[in-house]
Amino acid sequence: GVPIIQWKKDAAEDAGLVKIDLLGNRSLGVIRDAVGNLHTNGVKFDESAWEPEDDFATQQALAQGRTMGCFYIESPAMRLLQQKSKVGDFEHLVIHSSIIRPAANEFIREYIRRLHGGQWDPIHPLLAEVLDETFGIMVYQEDVSRAAVILAGFSHAEADTLRKVMSKKDRRHQLADFRNRFFAGAGSRGVSRDQVAAIWEMMMSFSGYSFCKPHSASYARVSFQAAYLKVHHPAEFMAAVISNQGGFYGTFAYVSEARRLGITILSPDINASEVHWTGRDNAIRVGLLSLKGLSAETRVRIVAGRRHHPYRSLNDVLQRVKPAEDEARALIHCGALDSLNPGGNRAVLMWELAGWLKTRSQKPIPRTRNLFDSAADAGACAPPPLPPEEERERLRREFSVLGFLCDRHPMVLFGDTLQQRRTVKAVDLPRHLGRRVCLAGWLITGKVVTTKHGDPMEFLTFEDETGVVETTFFPATYHRFCHMLDRQRPYLLTGKVEADWGAITLTVDRVELIRR
Repeated sequence: GVPIIQWKKDAAEDAGLVKIDLLGNRSLGVIRDAVGNLHTNGVKFDESAWEPEDDFATQQALAQGRTMGCFYIESPAMRLLQQKSKVGDFEHLVIHSSIIRPAANEFIREYIRRLHGGQWDPIHPLLAEVLDETFGIMVYQEDVSRAAVILAGFSHAEADTLRKVMSKKDRRHQLADFRNRFFAGAGSRGVSRDQVAAIWEMMMSFSGYSFCKPHSASYARVSFQAAYLKVHHPAEFMAAVISNQGGFYGTFAYVSEARRLGITILSPDINASEVHWTGRDNAIRVGLLSLKGLSAETRVRIVAGRRHHPYRSLNDVLQRVKPAEDEARALIHCGALDSLNPGGNRAVLMWELAGWLKTRSQKPIPRTRNLFDSAADAGACAPPPLPPEEERERLRREFSVLGFLCDRHPMVLFGDTLQQRRTVKAVDLPRHLGRRVCLAGWLITGKVVTTKHGDPMEFLTFEDETGVVETTFFPATYHRFCHMLDRQRPYLLTGKVEADWGAITLTVDRVELIRR
């Protein structure tokens, strides 16, 4: 019953229709699931009286950049901006959510300088009132339109068209005309050519994308809600972040962050794990969705099958869930069946699985009968005394299924090797400011950019069990080591510890693989 047109968005708007962009935001699901988890745990949480923007602890977390997992303010660039600004109130977060656009790096640095008391004057007196709250720097889309009206005499419709053209891929030819008109209009109002050029350059930093202030404010509102939940209900919040499978980082990084928050990561369990991750009492239970190779249908059957009574043995699971062979192996290797194996040796479970597979291939198995019910079957499949598993091999199999380790950070497994190299921990980097250090880190994300001269360089994020480290690979280092950089493995990083307005980074000049 709803009329639908098949016009492109610009054509619809040109025809005089009102165009509204509806954005899907996975972080709303994170907040919904975290609050739902709280209600399930019996925690009273009244969303109608919730004012996270006024919560001091949340403001402090924002000012320190402790926002991994929080919508729109968890990227390395945003967390560094928060650390440099040292402010966590709502008004400044609205500014930061918009100024973080890719083409505004030099203006971000100037914004930080002015925020911390640096002297500044508006480029032109006509802009003083327009840009007063943002220290004379254009931050929002409206700033472009207002500057065009006030400085160059554009009509509001013309100024809005300029704002739209700046974000289009084919803007070059259209912008040339607007530039000429902007320079001519501003010049007729007594603005010097140097001033006009500086203002135009600032306006061009909005190329690609930018936010209007209401958009930025709505994002900041969601950011505050997420940050509040992380500060006050970390287990439920981090479980929701991982369950929604979104965000800037992968599950490995979020598990590490949860562990750094003092949260215990409980292994997947056939009788305790839900499909999604769940948090309670400062602990998180791994959800079945994180088991690689386990189909959605099998996850649902596992949860539905235990509603009336729990699983009692591996054979019980095989009979009632009917997993494929690779799914059964995944359940064993990740520890989901450890509670059914009092001896704790997963090799026993693998032996029983092999026996079940062999028996199944030889004769049909009645659905109402357990394979091990008869003495003959039990005798045929009873495992011999098996040596205990080698710990490193057990952990390797667990990691292959989950993509992380539940009881430890993988970096701790390289302790003997690292002790010989006298490496420093991430948490201790501030104590080595200005010095060259060697740090062992696990690569979790990265972003390649180009310099003004067109040379590639990269910003990479590493972590160890103590914290997260933002690193810079300038072009020479990037060219030398980019071929060996890959996710999900540890590296030795050598470089200089530096600080920019209190934000600590490592400028890397050498990389080595950690082998064992």
